[in-house]
Amino acid sequence: MAFLLRMPGVSADADTALLDHWAVSPGEKVSEGTVLGTVETDKALVEIEADADAVVHTLLVADGTRAPVGDPIAVLSEPGEDPAVAAGLVAQLGGASEPEPSVETIAVAEDMQAPDPETPKAPAAPAPETPAAPARRAGDRIFSSPLARRLAKEYGLELDDIPGTGPANRITKKDVEAARARAAQQPAPAVPAPTPTAPAPTAEVTRIPHTRLRRAIASRLQASKQNAPHFYLTRELDLGPLLALRAEVNAAAERRVSVNDLLVKAAGLALQRVPEANVSWSDDEMLQYAGSDVAVAVASERGLVTPVIRGVEQLGITALAAAISDVVTRAGEGRLQQRELEGGSLTVSNLGMFGIDDFAAILNPPQSTILAIGTAKPRPWVDESGQLSVATTCRITASFDHRAIDGALGAQYLQALAALIAHPIQLLI
Repeated sequence: MAFLLRMPGVSADADTALLDHWAVSPGEKVSEGTVLGTVETDKALVEIEADADAVVHTLLVADGTRAPVGDPIAVLSEPGEDPAVAAGLVAQLGGASEPEPSVETIAVAEDMQAPDPETPKAPAAPAPETPAAPARRAGDRIFSSPLARRLAKEYGLELDDIPGTGPANRITKKDVEAARARAAQQPAPAVPAPTPTAPAPTAEVTRIPHTRLRRAIASRLQASKQNAPHFYLTRELDLGPLLALRAEVNAAAERRVSVNDLLVKAAGLALQRVPEANVSWSDDEMLQYAGSDVAVAVASERGLVTPVIRGVEQLGITALAAAISDVVTRAGEGRLQQRELEGGSLTVSNLGMFGIDDFAAILNPPQSTILAIGTAKPRPWVDESGQLSVATTCRITASFDHRAIDGALGAQYLQALAALIAHPIQLLI
């Protein structure tokens, strides 16, 4: 009988999910376990598999569409079943979803009424002309009354520009008032338009919308910094013995082992030696783990992800190297499963390949520890006998959640890690 395929709940705190793409088409026959499509979570793509043999009748949700968890996204029918049964089921649902038509925004111009023709105004009566006064010659003394001088200053007039009508061209109050009236009737001098200047060159800005993964990373790290009181401990370690062991392993093993693989192994074994540090904080209780599940920070093209390697303490070094290589590859392809990104009590973040000497990393909640691995390079080194030499060292900074791990406990964990790196044969036992 025809049945509905519903949007799976891929994350415990998500009410909706995004259908990334369908891997099947209507009319296609599928077998149990066939991948029908993929759903995007904040950090991974989760595959939807067929629970039984079936025929794809109708895809109700298009690629790239977000739908509520539990809503129908496709109609499947049993092999050999009359397609009319599935068609009836589609009809009950109202048919396959179609993209909503885009709404075109139409700009409507406002009606402009023609202005009423203005009735011609009667010309203003010309101002009575001031009787011409005898011309004042350049260099002549300017006579004016104290009141005229005060008024001219208030009106912003120059006495040189005001003809006087009093005896000996004396400027009176009446002359100043008349000059002011003439100035008011004259049009203001045209101010030349400023010469346009080229705008100051500015750097071009490209606006890049946030991806869901980028938003998720930002939200989680911001919450980590705000909620978890970080403290940091740093040790510089001689990697000489570890590098020598790696060379021997790679000479005999089919799969090459990296320094990071060995450091992840050491981080997991150190948790076994200091089990009190293999914990995470919750509001009601402390969670202590029996196994060493270690996350590895991977900078994929889609963004930062931290797949978890389970049971690191039980894996051989070549098996661990293969597991890390696998999750790194699938992280770059966006094929990690949600369950591979959950859990763990510790993360290893290595920026040594970029030449970074040391750095402090932000905790990956709900984990209580993250190790920030710097670059390995020759540095002056004083050995246990007090002799100065040159050794290949790296600096490891551990960030701890102070709610779960105190300073002395964090120091004990780094001490155990340092002992494993100093005598790395223990990583193979």
